[in-house]
Amino acid sequence: MLRDAAVALAAAGIDNVRFEARLLLAHAAGLSAEQLIARGAEPAPAAVAERLRALTARRVLREPMAYILGEREFWGLPFKVSPAVLVPRPDSETLIEAALALMPDRQRPWRILDLGVGSGCLLLTLLREYPAASGVGLELSEEALAVAQANAEALGVDMRARLVLGDWQQPDWHQRLGGPFDLLVSNPPYIEAGAIERLMPEVARFEPRLALDGGPDGLAAYRNIATAAPALMAPDGRVLVESGEGQVTEISRIFASAGLAMEAPWRDLAGIDRVVSAMHSKH
Repeated sequence: MLRDAAVALAAAGIDNVRFEARLLLAHAAGLSAEQLIARGAEPAPAAVAERLRALTARRVLREPMAYILGEREFWGLPFKVSPAVLVPRPDSETLIEAALALMPDRQRPWRILDLGVGSGCLLLTLLREYPAASGVGLELSEEALAVAQANAEALGVDMRARLVLGDWQQPDWHQRLGGPFDLLVSNPPYIEAGAIERLMPEVARFEPRLALDGGPDGLAAYRNIATAAPALMAPDGRVLVESGEGQVTEISRIFASAGLAMEAPWRDLAGIDRVVSAMHSKH
């Protein structure tokens, strides 16, 4: 069964086919990877074979593995995901690293705002790392907000997270969020609208366009965030936003023109400038 699934995945142009086939078979059988190895010689129940065929057919169409499994790990934590939310990516862990380095006091009651909360991977991970902190997450999609709420409950931080339905393209959108905030984080849509169809099929066909489409130049969301940031931030509050490759210079210019003090960007594991860092100075 493992071999047959791997062959089908390879024919669809997918990499790491043995690894992916094992994930699918474990999910179909309701077993861990270790249990799968231990019971590899046993005959597989017909129901498991049927489930595996159905799961493999979805992956062959390039549906993201995270949507098929319903979960993705981020910062060592399990996050439920659905097609309503962007799949959490290792690149975004750079933002968590930056926050922990720049705000080393883990016991302070920081107030954190996440714009475009999605699955909740940024806000909820930060609430786990800062046990005295509280946070607000803004999200335009009701379906995404439900996923974030389920993750907040599963991770035990729901009492410290307020999730709000709202649209940063509306006037005065920031006035209902409370504040001031010590930390504003966001992984906003940053793909140029015209480039989405050229992305990997897993992204272009399946991930929510709302979370990808950054307008004609990919920077529309950053302009909205920069405009509102001074009103949302506490003195010496910090803004950390994820960016696409090659966008840091322009995003920094947008934030600087809103009166924020720019800091050095943070690089991801591939050495790409990934997170823009700025401070709201008192003056």
